[in-house]
Amino acid sequence: MKKYEYLEIDYTAKGVVFFCTDKHREVINSYAENGYRYAGFVPTEVDAKGCMRKIDLIFEKED
Repeated sequence: MKKYEYLEIDYTAKGVVFFCTDKHREVINSYAENGYRYAGFVPTEVDAKGCMRKIDLIFEKED
């Protein structure tokens, strides 16, 4: 059976038009060191223009 962990990542405003994050790389590496595999992501907040503002990173490992 697999165990799943979820971590919310926020996009931050960078200038007027762009949103960005660099947190995901550190988080994915950290989870990998603890035996988890990155499984994907799910948008959890989308603005009126269709841009993702928050996502959940999904990690799994054998339980």
